[in-house]
Amino acid sequence: MKYLIIALRTTEFDTSFIDKHHAYLQKLRDQGKLETTGPFTDKSGGAYIILAQDISEAKEIAYQDPLYQSKSSTFTVYEWDAH
Repeated sequence: MKYLIIALRTTEFDTSFIDKHHAYLQKLRDQGKLETTGPFTDKSGGAYIILAQDISEAKEIAYQDPLYQSKSSTFTVYEWDAH
């Protein structure tokens, strides 16, 4: 199943975690779990689509992201029936 992860920057956004975030996304890509990713053009955050067995696994993956762990961004995970 596909899951959409919306990441929105907080007032505590720390740019030093961007490289760690990109490395985490690359790890997911290498594992075949990341479908697509990208920032919002207004610099408020970004989104990515992952493949997971269920919502619990999707949240576990999302909440391991360094941007979430550092409280630089809030994350919301949606099951997505994309076509």
